[in-house]
Amino acid sequence: MTTNRNTISKGLLWKLLERFGVQGVQFLLQIILARLLTPEHYGALSIMIVFTTLANVFIQNGFNTSLIQNKDVKEEDYSSVFWVSLGVSGALYAAIFFASPFIAKFYGMPEIVLPLRVLALILFPGAINSVQVAKVSRDMDFRKVFYSNVGAVVASGAVGITVALLGGGLWALVAQSMVNVFVACIVMRFTSKLKLRFVCELDRVRILFRYGWKLLVSSLIDTLYQDLRSLVIGWKYDSGTLGYYNRGKHFPQFIINAVNGAVQSVMLPAMSAEQDDRERVKKMMRTSITTSAYIIFPMMAGLAAVATPLISLLLTDKWLPAVPYMQIYCFTLAFYPVHTCNLQAINAMGRSDIFLKLEIIKKLMGVSFLVVAVLCFDSPIAIAMTGVITTVISCFINSYPNKKLVGYSYFEQMKDILPSLLLSVLMGAVILLVGMLRIHAFFLLLIQVTLGIAIYLGASVILKPAPYRFIVGQLRAYLNKKKTN
Repeated sequence: MTTNRNTISKGLLWKLLERFGVQGVQFLLQIILARLLTPEHYGALSIMIVFTTLANVFIQNGFNTSLIQNKDVKEEDYSSVFWVSLGVSGALYAAIFFASPFIAKFYGMPEIVLPLRVLALILFPGAINSVQVAKVSRDMDFRKVFYSNVGAVVASGAVGITVALLGGGLWALVAQSMVNVFVACIVMRFTSKLKLRFVCELDRVRILFRYGWKLLVSSLIDTLYQDLRSLVIGWKYDSGTLGYYNRGKHFPQFIINAVNGAVQSVMLPAMSAEQDDRERVKKMMRTSITTSAYIIFPMMAGLAAVATPLISLLLTDKWLPAVPYMQIYCFTLAFYPVHTCNLQAINAMGRSDIFLKLEIIKKLMGVSFLVVAVLCFDSPIAIAMTGVITTVISCFINSYPNKKLVGYSYFEQMKDILPSLLLSVLMGAVILLVGMLRIHAFFLLLIQVTLGIAIYLGASVILKPAPYRFIVGQLRAYLNKKKTN
């Protein structure tokens, strides 16, 4: 498995196209569905998604990353992992099937028993897709992921909207989620050209599991932790409050999933291939962190500043209670690409043991803050705010090992992202002040967005920070190559 600058750039381009394509379509889809459905519908779906996502961790993580990271992977390994994953899927589905009445009773939502049992069927195509995605990720052929996921989100969107218009309520969201996973799996089956056979070499599975189990446990801890706030809010308050909370989180997550998903998918195989060259990995990290921060920080600052007119215009005023949650998560999620790059570097260097230790430390800290918020403050806002505190501290925790592993310290990283952070805060403050104008939401949003882009790009042209120069250089090189061809 070898990489070069062109391969990485091409892989990142396709992954960005896939992420932004998927997130863009989903963004439009969620606007339409939010207008047709209620916060209570989204609250009920949030609870169901928590349990299917936790189950999916056992299928999608661990072995998947082992197949990507390991230098020596045989064709038989893909089939072996697939059959093991399929068996795990069956066991997990049975557990969810029989547990669904108890889950529904605990949260006071008797209507979710059958929808949860149906939704959990996505575990089976997930087993197939985890192996297929590992194959194309290892080859850095993200064009196939683009075709698969964009086709899936378009098909699932059409189905979800149709069911919602027919009065399906919660079933519209269930149908949309299921069609998405099944179509993605089918398209990838035809494009990945991975030949799965009736082979299961347990010795090879054990070798992959030695590396993957730590990542599996880490992913399980992280997923449970990320969904813990939803579980607590759903239990302590009502499905409507949970719907506002998750809808507020959803908008910034669209942006983060697009950029962070692309960085994570591309950087792990790229850095894994260069794991013996410490300086090379550091350069990859620096480029990834500075470029991600330059793109993400202004998006998050701008989204937080325009939250009120945006939600009022797109989702109607019934969703305005989601505004504070959106603003909180804009800050919380802004640093996720920095977290991701540090953690992927640790994985790429083959130190999944360090990765697991970091996850345990961070989650114990996060749970402690959450317990304090629940016991001392009777407010879902306080629960959401615990994410702000933990994300700041986690920046230091995640970056600490990389000072020794690749020579890229926390202070170097903060120095690299500081220009983008300051420019974004300045831009956000200005458009937040403009938001005080009492005009129609559409015109206010138009003025704020236009002014924000002008301020950020104008300051970039004048100050020329490193990520700006890098992006301009890449665009010029691409255009010159097109002219030559």
